[in-house]
Amino acid sequence: MRFAVVSLVLALSAAPTLAETCKYLDKDGRTIYSNVPIKNARKVACFQPPPPVAAETPPAAPIAGARPPENTKARVDAPTQRRRDDERRQILEEELAREQDGLAEARRALAEQESIRAGDERNYQRDQRVLDRLKPFQEAVETHEKNITSIRRELANLK
Repeated sequence: MRFAVVSLVLALSAAPTLAETCKYLDKDGRTIYSNVPIKNARKVACFQPPPPVAAETPPAAPIAGARPPENTKARVDAPTQRRRDDERRQILEEELAREQDGLAEARRALAEQESIRAGDERNYQRDQRVLDRLKPFQEAVETHEKNITSIRRELANLK
């Protein structure tokens, strides 16, 4: 019976309470934040929990026939947009030229590697060593071809 009373008292004393969080400084100068008083520490400040946030009201529905406010979107005048489009087209055309040069170089390197025959490579079509040696060169050609296709698609979207 005595055990039951003691455990009941302990349980009630440990019930959660709404306490404010305080900032304490201990004797060594360390800062401690706690909602329980700290022995041998000086209370510096206490903080109240923030008030509950009210639900935001949804924006009002636009009225039929009403024009939206002028400052809702940043607009660019036609000459500025034309200049930007021209700069983008020029950059894409330069990238296309570089990729075409890279493709030509990659194809030349692949053809050069295909013409080389090492003494241990017997059947060119079936020898895995040959295929492994040529694979990076073939991948370089494929990469340049994909890049050229993508750049041409972007250029077509500009016009």
